[in-house]
Amino acid sequence: MPLLPGFTLEVVPEIGSTNTELMRRARAGQMDPVLLVAEQQTAGRGRLGRGWASQAGDSLTFSLGLPLAPADWSGLSLAVGVSLAESLHPRVQLKWPNDLWLEDRKLAGILIETASFGEPREAQRYAVIGIGINIAERDASGLSTPPAWLREVLPQVTAGDALLRIAAPLVQAVQSFATFGFSPFQARFNARDVLRDRPVVLSDGISGTAHGVSHDGALLVHTARGMNAVTSSEVSVRPVVP
Repeated sequence: MPLLPGFTLEVVPEIGSTNTELMRRARAGQMDPVLLVAEQQTAGRGRLGRGWASQAGDSLTFSLGLPLAPADWSGLSLAVGVSLAESLHPRVQLKWPNDLWLEDRKLAGILIETASFGEPREAQRYAVIGIGINIAERDASGLSTPPAWLREVLPQVTAGDALLRIAAPLVQAVQSFATFGFSPFQARFNARDVLRDRPVVLSDGISGTAHGVSHDGALLVHTARGMNAVTSSEVSVRPVVP
């Protein structure tokens, strides 16, 4: 990765969680940019503490860790999703705030963790961007959202093929976000927004109609009380099934 001096790529046959490992390294002072790929994860994590199991060859699981200092962190997961979707296939859509969907089923998830290290005035922020993509068909047991897999649209694709498609554009997108924020990604996200103009229900029970995302990545939901800008990544949003 010529745009990331000191960048390294590591591939391990098995690990608990690539995110956990890179956060452990960062706490130990290892804050160089790295892409850590696991052929199999035994303790992968999704948003809200959900598990993400992976078997060798059936999925692509990796984490990108790098020092990052954007003026505003709002919308980073959305910018990452835009890059991934555009690199993978025209039919891949985005579900706010952390998922890639294919035909109303979950294809991939994004989990971003950050930590600050050092004295407050000189503290460095390290970002770990974890990504899990279903490559082959997987069992839907215990999943709240039915899974999709990449071979539905790219029948011969391997995990390695998918990594080659997405790695370089992902790094460039994260660097662009650090410089310019989410605004350049807004229209691109809205073009693939699976929730746009659909009835949705928030985790607090409020219902409304989704109207894309704002310049800072907030989900715009028109409810009986007016237009709401939903910003918390802890809010679960589901499309209403007709």
